[in-house]
Amino acid sequence: MNWVPERRVPPREPSVPGSELAAVAWRTRIAITVGTWVLYVLGTTWRVRVSGRQALLDRSPSDARVVYTLWHGQMLPILWAHRQPTGVIISEHRDGEIIARVVGRLGFFGVRGSSSRGGARALLEAVQVLKRGADMAITPDGPRGPRHSFAPGALVLAHRAGAPLVSIVAHVDRAWRLRSWDGFEIPKPFARVTIVYGAPERVVDEDVRAAAARSGEFAARLTAALADVERAGRAR
Repeated sequence: MNWVPERRVPPREPSVPGSELAAVAWRTRIAITVGTWVLYVLGTTWRVRVSGRQALLDRSPSDARVVYTLWHGQMLPILWAHRQPTGVIISEHRDGEIIARVVGRLGFFGVRGSSSRGGARALLEAVQVLKRGADMAITPDGPRGPRHSFAPGALVLAHRAGAPLVSIVAHVDRAWRLRSWDGFEIPKPFARVTIVYGAPERVVDEDVRAAAARSGEFAARLTAALADVERAGRAR
């Protein structure tokens, strides 16, 4: 894999929680504050290397927006490395508010809904987000799995909005891995984090149903990309 240093990465540092948290319950405010600070302290120690993103950073406002796909268990290192204005579909379950607030401090904004709750509404809103000129990110195996399954929502969204799919995968050399369905990864302090963006892939099928039927194909592509970045990460 040919690693080329990025020329320009707009800064997108997390901010300290402020007065806007007054609208949520005090327990939630504490969780958001602690989560943001822990992420900031950990993230600033990670040694991150990124490949394949420069063309996306160099886009003009009139260029096509994209739908990023990433595995749910790799959300933390990928969102930290990305830190660009991007919509993220976030579950409407109770923990969704915490996640929405924390990722908001990394430059993202939430589109609430999932395959199990509010999915149709979230899909319609995500289409509008892309048409208004912002990227979207989806975890096709979230929010409940199975791990590394590829629900068709990302394909349907890309087809309806005319936006290409871009995969993002990560390798972390040292991480805590939760005993959750997705094996959620939390990089340890000073971990080496390797991030790879895939080439844009347009979904040009005849109709939405044909696009959705390609879930297995895109799951295989994302799995293959993960295997590639793991080999590259171990070689660092």
